[in-house]
Amino acid sequence: MQADSTLIPTDAPGLTRLVKALQAENAELRVYATLLRIMIFGAKSEKLATLDPTQTALDLGDLADVPAAANDDAPTTPEVRDAPKTTTPRAAARNMGALPRHLPRVEVVIEPEDAGNACCGALRVRIGEDVSEALDVVPARLRVIRTIRPKYACRHCQERVVQAAAPARVMSGGMVSTALVAHVVAAKFAWHLPLYRQTQIFAGHGVQLDRGTLGGWIARAAWWLKPLHERLLRFIQAQPRVFCDETPLPRLAPGRGRTKVSQLWAYAVDDRNWRGPAPPAVAYVYTEGRGAQDLLAHLGGFAGVLQVDGFGAYKTVAKQRRKSNAAPLELAFCLAHARRKFADVFKTTQSRAALEVLGRIAKVYEVEKRIRGLSDVERLAVRKAESAALMDDLKRQLTEIRDAVASQSSIGKAAAYTLKHWQGLTVFLQDGRIEVDSNIVERAIKPVCLTRKNALFAGSASGGESWAVLASLVNTCKMNDIDPETWLSDVLERIVSGRTTINRLDELLPWTWKAARLAKANDTLEAQAA
Repeated sequence: MQADSTLIPTDAPGLTRLVKALQAENAELRVYATLLRIMIFGAKSEKLATLDPTQTALDLGDLADVPAAANDDAPTTPEVRDAPKTTTPRAAARNMGALPRHLPRVEVVIEPEDAGNACCGALRVRIGEDVSEALDVVPARLRVIRTIRPKYACRHCQERVVQAAAPARVMSGGMVSTALVAHVVAAKFAWHLPLYRQTQIFAGHGVQLDRGTLGGWIARAAWWLKPLHERLLRFIQAQPRVFCDETPLPRLAPGRGRTKVSQLWAYAVDDRNWRGPAPPAVAYVYTEGRGAQDLLAHLGGFAGVLQVDGFGAYKTVAKQRRKSNAAPLELAFCLAHARRKFADVFKTTQSRAALEVLGRIAKVYEVEKRIRGLSDVERLAVRKAESAALMDDLKRQLTEIRDAVASQSSIGKAAAYTLKHWQGLTVFLQDGRIEVDSNIVERAIKPVCLTRKNALFAGSASGGESWAVLASLVNTCKMNDIDPETWLSDVLERIVSGRTTINRLDELLPWTWKAARLAKANDTLEAQAA
């Protein structure tokens, strides 16, 4: 608030209220200033460094370690927080042992110079050998494929000229192979290499290519793969439990003088934590806006549990579904988002209450770590036996915090946010197939953020749609441990050549494609063994 000199009260009670209001506002602004300073100059990890070293570090999935709740009787003093850590450092991860068997071997034999006659004149006999292996790489080489199609005609009759049909190409009339298009797409969307850097790499090989040319290749590849992207999105939205999140995607907007901020919405499924049937997959959808109507445009008739953060568009859609008696949509919220708010409070204010909340949440994650990989029935039984009581204690503490502090304080806002979303935060206590947070889709958002950081923006709305198509398929390949470039090269060749028709596109979804390749490889090995 601003103290207008014409409105300053003259009575003591009024001045007291004004001073208290200004103090509360200043405290809130100091929290924002501290948090902004940490965001700009501090560590980007969510790990809290200044904590009691006697507390145990717990795994929070893809989040940094967070300590358990502090002993209520032990004050957290600067001396204790600055004390050296007593935990044993984790051993460095190294690749030890044999190299993968599927890699081709090139043998290099090094004979000693005096392998012939011994000092006594007799011939030396080979009695053994020492073998060592080293991982090697063959640098990429650009080459030109010359396709020659001979013409044949009969000298004695007027038969027509015979010639093989020209093979279909990704770019009609273009001078690029399917493999090179796949290489450019994978380099940008799988390994985050923007097109201008790729043109520099090509220039190092003596080939001058314009960024616009590479952009045309990417747009054409997205055109061919768009039906497969639609199949992928339909598969994900057919699942009963789906993760969803959104991230900004700037695009060029000529005449505005600046970029327009559009959105990429991410839908993800991953049942591996409870050994479920659905393979891991992610599909992105490009939209111009971020509102509920944009979400409804591509959410379609999805019915089930949508695990999201607290963004209002999801709540609006769920509310509209309830009012219209349409397909039911249940929202499960993310405990990691709630935890993050208390982590920010602790970083900026060193609040004891925020630290205790973080400790209680850490205990919930400790349970989740233990049950990861169990069946949904086993997970649910453990959650009801342990996590339910932990969440009840957490709710009780949050209620006490909300009632005891000012509603505009940082910890008051964090407590209010968590309690407001409590029903969605506890959905995981009723279904062992549901996760405690939406980290699965947040991990799927990270590759998009890395590509966006390097490429800066999409060139147009159609470029944003191409981004969504290719990033979806490439990142789904990575989630299924498939080399994106190998998959792209094979799938594009099949689609362009017509070997895989439109009604058989499901065969090209990454997990199905991988299973077919593995089965074919096993058949080949069995045939060779026989």
